[in-house]
Amino acid sequence: MSESFPTRRSGTSSPGAALVLGLGASGTAAARLLRSEGRAVVAVDRADGVQQRAAADDLATLGVEARLGWPLDTVPEGEWEIAVTVPGVPDSSLWIRRLRERGVPVISELEFGWSRRGRTRTIAVTGSNGKSTLVKLLAECLRAAGLRAEPAGNYGPPVSRVIREHGGLDWLVLEVSSFQLETCDEFRPEVGIILNVHPNHLDRHGTYEAYRALKLRLAARQRPGDVLIVPLAQAGEFRAASRWRSRTVTFGSEPAADVHVHGGAIWQEGRMIAQIRGTWFDNLVLGPAAAAAAAALVAAGVDPFVLTTAARAFRPLPHRMTRVGEVDGVLYVNDSKSTSSASLAAALRMADRPVRLIAGGRAKERDFSAVRDGLRGRVRAVYLIGEAADLLASAWSDVVPCKVCGRLEAALDAAAGDARPGEMVLLSPACTSFDQYGSFEDRGAAFERWVRSRAEV
Repeated sequence: MSESFPTRRSGTSSPGAALVLGLGASGTAAARLLRSEGRAVVAVDRADGVQQRAAADDLATLGVEARLGWPLDTVPEGEWEIAVTVPGVPDSSLWIRRLRERGVPVISELEFGWSRRGRTRTIAVTGSNGKSTLVKLLAECLRAAGLRAEPAGNYGPPVSRVIREHGGLDWLVLEVSSFQLETCDEFRPEVGIILNVHPNHLDRHGTYEAYRALKLRLAARQRPGDVLIVPLAQAGEFRAASRWRSRTVTFGSEPAADVHVHGGAIWQEGRMIAQIRGTWFDNLVLGPAAAAAAAALVAAGVDPFVLTTAARAFRPLPHRMTRVGEVDGVLYVNDSKSTSSASLAAALRMADRPVRLIAGGRAKERDFSAVRDGLRGRVRAVYLIGEAADLLASAWSDVVPCKVCGRLEAALDAAAGDARPGEMVLLSPACTSFDQYGSFEDRGAAFERWVRSRAEV
């Protein structure tokens, strides 16, 4: 247990009351774990919809009081010993500000669950792109080595749920987002990985520098015996922006990196430590992530050659460069998880044929010029959807033909009409889905339904 987060009120025999901010999956998991400690728990959510009511009814059977439609400028009265918040509640919210003014410690659900981990060790992954894939790969590598490991956090179930349901784990493998790091204070992974940092979530964090500073908080509490794994290409930038006490290991495709990928294999100090040839990771985009995984396994005391077996058996996560099928010689690829210009750039580097690109949605950033070189010469035309259509057209129309289509189905119709055999229609939006869909999964599913309906004709 962390010494910083109370489990019992000083001078009494029972733990103090807890407040949970948000009733999604993370908030519900935190409320359940708090109740298992014998606490009185109140959960609040500003929404009062079907999902929130279902969660409230479920928690009511445990004695948790849920208050829905709760105003953002009001904190429930009570002697709160601790408040646990979810990623959707920003650090700047009035809820958090007023709780802190009252001296109530406010921590993220991720850190709260982690603080109850016991002897379980932690590998934590943050970054702008590719986190979930790396977390999945690492969990599968650790299991292949005979260890008890569970993925959690921003990928997989909430940490609080894993801690409550899985006792005696050897390793937690956590995906940690910038939203979660806003309200982390004592979080300390024995092995931390900063996979990459590119401008992202600037609609919430304001500037790239602020966003990067949050990512670097992953290492803020690490000790000299811990390990931080960073890309060689950004190691100097990170060191100039922050300081950490843990041992640094670099990874990448450059031979100068401590662990690097080359020729379908992972190398360390001139010795091949794993093979990835012919796997999902045998390319310039995902190969460095495999090198980061190998570095993490070495840091965890695990033979990195298990990566060879895990990479061969690896099944990619959905909505990430998923080849849906071919219609009339045109390949349709679903990369709906792409919600930033950096992730779009990575998708274009992975494309193995000329591209008809579908992009747009709700923008998290304002400057999309960085992807222009990736578009030039590789993309035959862009079909734009959603709120950001005009913004993207303004940024790209002088390097590639752009058509504003509005809806995804209209963009698919237009791209299919223009595409020629041997080309690819790629959904890689570089934006979130929330202007037209409930999630990137919903958007990707709509893309796949359209493709399958045409394939059946």
